[in-house]
Amino acid sequence: MTGHDPGPLIRLFGLTGGRARPQGEAFDLVAIVTTVSVATERADLMLEHLTVLSLCRKPCPVADVAAHLKLPLNITRVILGDLRREGLVTIDRPRPVAQTIDERIYREVLNGLRRL
Repeated sequence: MTGHDPGPLIRLFGLTGGRARPQGEAFDLVAIVTTVSVATERADLMLEHLTVLSLCRKPCPVADVAAHLKLPLNITRVILGDLRREGLVTIDRPRPVAQTIDERIYREVLNGLRRL
């Protein structure tokens, strides 16, 4: 025994089943997590899973999920990967700013068409 408390390390190991990386397609800090299905009746979901499902009812970046859970990013990614594999969340790459068209542009195009 070394005299220090290994409690948090064991807890993190238990949250991920010893995995350090999520299964499936990789995703980064700015990927957007959105809850697809809230499965509160599932006994196999831990508090952290339920917290993510509640938080991501509105789309939320991975970094914000990790901050809210107060867990390391790699642990959060494993949890999110598990939820994605179960079909409870989607994890999407954010659209580049150049690909998003705001309402102002639509109005300008519409007004231009009306002038024709």
